[in-house]
Amino acid sequence: MTPVHTEPVHTEPVDRRAQRRAAKRAQILAAAWTLAHREGLAGISLRDLADLVELRQPSLYAYFESKHDLYDAMFAEGNRQLLARVAELELSQDPRTATKEMVRALVQFSTDDIVRYQLLFQRPIPGFEPSVASYALAVEFFEFGRARLVAAGVTDPEDFDVFTALVAGLADQQVANDPGGDRWVRHSERVGDMFFADIDRRRRAAQRDAQRTTTRSDAKGASA
Repeated sequence: MTPVHTEPVHTEPVDRRAQRRAAKRAQILAAAWTLAHREGLAGISLRDLADLVELRQPSLYAYFESKHDLYDAMFAEGNRQLLARVAELELSQDPRTATKEMVRALVQFSTDDIVRYQLLFQRPIPGFEPSVASYALAVEFFEFGRARLVAAGVTDPEDFDVFTALVAGLADQQVANDPGGDRWVRHSERVGDMFFADIDRRRRAAQRDAQRTTTRSDAKGASA
């Protein structure tokens, strides 16, 4: 019987050190969120954080270059969670209905974790600006929302500004006055209907103005 020769299977070596580092970094991030929920984002103490993860405080800098670097990692993680949430949505085939479903999901996401909401959508940390890489995740969500509006026929940048202001207002009201509840979550569809009704009204008005202009031009041409 002729022996079968097979090529050796080469596998990438497991970098145990990198795995341990990633695991520790994840542990530090989780502990930072715990402190943020307990003390507020600005109240995170690196000494308390080091105690929670059983490190000496200087050892934290082996994982995060600065406190703002820690906030940047938290910002990125929160936006990944937001992107994962919208990716799970089974949106309607109707663009306007899908937009309102997205708004409801965003307002609910905001009230699910108020500290995360503050970091992602407000400016609770003086001097903190997310890195380019972390902010790209926020832009990805922004573009997801813009695409829903474009599909619904909303293309004017000013209309998009109004839309984001309405959604932010819903989220702010929900977080401030009914944290963990759904009082303003339930208004998301109504606000969406109001927004689209205004879009339709302004579009009809623009069409009437255009028609009047055409009629006047035709009349001038006929009398010339």
